[in-house]
Amino acid sequence: MPTDDAGNCLEGVRVLDLTQFEAGPSCTEALAFLGADVVKVENPKGDPGRSSGGAPGADAWYFLQYNANKRSITVNLKDPRGLALLKDMVTKADVFIENYAPGAIERLGLGADVVRGINPAIIYAQVKGFGTGSPYENNLAFDMIAQACGRTMSVTGPKDGPPMKPGPSIGDTGTGMLLA
Repeated sequence: MPTDDAGNCLEGVRVLDLTQFEAGPSCTEALAFLGADVVKVENPKGDPGRSSGGAPGADAWYFLQYNANKRSITVNLKDPRGLALLKDMVTKADVFIENYAPGAIERLGLGADVVRGINPAIIYAQVKGFGTGSPYENNLAFDMIAQACGRTMSVTGPKDGPPMKPGPSIGDTGTGMLLA
């Protein structure tokens, strides 16, 4: 039965989620909660967040927090068969999102030019810590780096004290929400 529920506004939208840790997964989780069909594509070892502080053999709370409402597959993108499988999935997707280290997705043969060559209508999105042309464009960036570079840490903590990271990870999750 159709509803006017905003939770289904992305129903029918297919998202390929090649994200890990927090910034990318928070984006794709928001899309999933809005009704998109999100398929998380993990390497054979799984998203590194799966084992971040969790009990052996169980998914960590950290991973579960950012990957609810998604389907998940493992694909070895360094194997020609795995790469071919993902490229086939690209033909049926509406959105492709990744947040690997700078240059990694291109080395795998899945840069924007390749993906759009397969599916010209696809929305190709990336989460990177620093913009193209920045002296830091090839650096990794996690929440603490984003908060330090964005100067958030300079206005928190005790007056006249050293910079302090706020408790919430607003650099990563905030970025993910803005991308969504």
